[in-house]
Amino acid sequence: MADTATLRTEPLASAVRKATRHLMPMLVILYFVAFLDRTNVGFAEDALQMERGISAGAFALGAGIFFIGYAIFEIPSNLLLKKFGARWWLARIAITWGIVAAAFAFTTNDTMFIILRFLLGVTEAGLFPGVIMFLAEWFPNKVRVRMFAIFYLAQPFSQMLGAPLSGGLISFGDQYTPWAGWQVMFFSEGMLAVIAGIAAIFLLIDSPQKAKWLDPDEKAALIDVMEREDSVRQEDGPTGVWRAMSNWKVWYFTVIYFCLQIAVYGTTFYLPQQVSGLIGQEVGWQVGLVAAIPWLVGLFACYYFGNKANTIKRRRNWGTIFYILTGVFILGSAWAGASNQPVLGILCITVAVASFLSVGPITWSYPTAFLTGTAAAAGIGLINSLGNLGGFVAPLMRTAFNEAMPTDSGAWGVVSLGVFAFLAAAMIAGTRYFRAKADDLLEEEALTTPSH
Repeated sequence: MADTATLRTEPLASAVRKATRHLMPMLVILYFVAFLDRTNVGFAEDALQMERGISAGAFALGAGIFFIGYAIFEIPSNLLLKKFGARWWLARIAITWGIVAAAFAFTTNDTMFIILRFLLGVTEAGLFPGVIMFLAEWFPNKVRVRMFAIFYLAQPFSQMLGAPLSGGLISFGDQYTPWAGWQVMFFSEGMLAVIAGIAAIFLLIDSPQKAKWLDPDEKAALIDVMEREDSVRQEDGPTGVWRAMSNWKVWYFTVIYFCLQIAVYGTTFYLPQQVSGLIGQEVGWQVGLVAAIPWLVGLFACYYFGNKANTIKRRRNWGTIFYILTGVFILGSAWAGASNQPVLGILCITVAVASFLSVGPITWSYPTAFLTGTAAAAGIGLINSLGNLGGFVAPLMRTAFNEAMPTDSGAWGVVSLGVFAFLAAAMIAGTRYFRAKADDLLEEEALTTPSH
């Protein structure tokens, strides 16, 4: 068990603050542009259908097939990150996915659209789980959810800023360039990823041992506590790739993450269209501004609860509550759309988004408490890759329900997304019946690092 006195030292707290300042901005930027390039397709749906003849079925398949490529290459990518280091591998991921994202500007038909969406998943594979694993090697468990929450802020930032950015680029492109607005949007936002990847080469550090901005005392304190936690994870968790992939806890959290991603991407992909229907406006600048509201609220909720979720009881109870709220308010948004209640609809979407953003960092605190080394690379990769298949299932399921039970608002498609959140709530609540040694370590640690 870790020496509590060691965890209270000012050098350790100082090291965590410095690591936060030096690493987190770059990681947030990487995920910001990744999430932007994943979801900006929602702003181009109508234009792609009218100008390139992309069918609704092809759009749904293309939106989801991203996650097939992502799932296939996720674990290999994570293992290669472990081999080559986060700095170079995360940079490689960003540069290659940026090139593919920019290529969407030249989409001509269904086949090309689907292929590019698949390649986008292939090239981005490993970014999210690689960062999760990277943070688990840099930050003690007591503050790890806070770091996950900061990283997760890229999602609301990408939608809060990305929604008006995407809408604005479309409007700018249509009015001031010889190209279609959607082409300008895809190319510009793809190039942002390339620039971010180049910047990552200069700004990321693979491990505390290589950090020149830590003084000797800070470096020693941080390395000591991380080695102590690592030894606990080695005792409590699986070792090696295959044992991690067959571990029941890994599969347990894979199911939870799958349920979460159905809610996240089922909402995100269609948010511009849902807002457009609620407020009666074409997708563009106004819709982008209204669609940013849920992400603005979610930004504050995600950071606040991530900052406070530093005990097992809080993580379990808050996780259960947030999953329930996600389900309830997704269902509420469907009812509001069917009842032509735009204000209520935006309110329900806002609470649902704030809830699933807040629960994401809490969910990731569980597997990082018992996985380390190559087991972490494989286990975290498996959870994220198969869990993200929820993003493949969500648009297809939503489309299928809407076709089977058509309504003007598409309410049944939205309802189908919300029910999975209740299963995740029950499973998070069920974690009270199994306990890891790292959980005991978390309760005994007394690390406090002032927020800066």
